[in-house]
Amino acid sequence: MKDTGQLIVVVEDDAGMRRALQRLLRVSGFDTLEFESAEAFLGASIGQGPYCLVLDVQLPGLSGPRLYEQLGHRRPPAVFITSHDSQATRAAIEKARGEELLIKPFVTQDLLNAISRAMQRGSPP
Repeated sequence: MKDTGQLIVVVEDDAGMRRALQRLLRVSGFDTLEFESAEAFLGASIGQGPYCLVLDVQLPGLSGPRLYEQLGHRRPPAVFITSHDSQATRAAIEKARGEELLIKPFVTQDLLNAISRAMQRGSPP
């Protein structure tokens, strides 16, 4: 994907992972914004909404699935990422109506494919 101009928002508390995701998405042609917590994302003025979210499940404070639930009807498609796969994690994502989950570490192409699927299913702002 090149020159999409589509905004992907990454909410990830691990600074190294956040930087790696930013580089990968920018090289793939996306615009990105990154936040270290759900609260930082909620407090930001983004302007035009993102086309897709990449949300870590286990964030300090408000979790990725709870953040997604709070966005209500104005939420873009999302890809959830976690290194703690469990039935409880999957149940939280399902309750939030999330459909894409990747387990860390994941292959770069798997993330891009998950974003593509999420964007095809969802309706960006």
